[in-house]
Amino acid sequence: MIDNTRTCSLHASWTGFKKARRDEGFMHGRLTMICSGITAGTRRGAFPSDEPAEAKSLALAEAMRATLPHADRVWSAPALRARQTAEALALKASVEPLLADQDFGRWAGRRLEDVQAAESEAVAAWLTNPDAAPHGGESLADVARRASRMVDGLVAERGHTIALTHASVIRTAILHVLGAPLAASLKIDIEPLSITDFRNDGRRWVLRACGVPGPRPAISRQG
Repeated sequence: MIDNTRTCSLHASWTGFKKARRDEGFMHGRLTMICSGITAGTRRGAFPSDEPAEAKSLALAEAMRATLPHADRVWSAPALRARQTAEALALKASVEPLLADQDFGRWAGRRLEDVQAAESEAVAAWLTNPDAAPHGGESLADVARRASRMVDGLVAERGHTIALTHASVIRTAILHVLGAPLAASLKIDIEPLSITDFRNDGRRWVLRACGVPGPRPAISRQG
């Protein structure tokens, strides 16, 4: 769950994402959410903490630069890895606190396996109750309220917004737009550097694409 390495079920190819026909009724506004690059802690199954993105992940972000569409505004979560991802994408982003990753309190930086061994009941509560925050940080419901406030605040804005953020925020934004329960968050995996795209008609949002992977540089073959 913490090492998000799979895309969600509404997967589309990057080429299809770039060439998709614009729905005439939903071009008032657009929100493109990009998941920040992976960190060493995430790779080993640890709860997120404010650590840098891996160099390889930032190199992959650099490969995406020329493929990103024009944006009228670019926002980034406050975390170092999100800001580094924005820089790697050559995007000049303003920090938006509503995009911050879930605060895992005393669990931040610790592996899920270790926490589960020490606090099995607390982990069980966290997995089954969106309002639970046994780690002393934010509950999933707290994150959802932030994400919903950000998404709803943009519905009246014209133009394209790119938001560099985290899997927890993207998941809850998807659920908010779909009107789905927070328990469904466990069924959505968001890959690092993946794209999730929303469109609106000035009144409501629709989910256009989810879990679209960014391009990967070609592997040179010698001999």
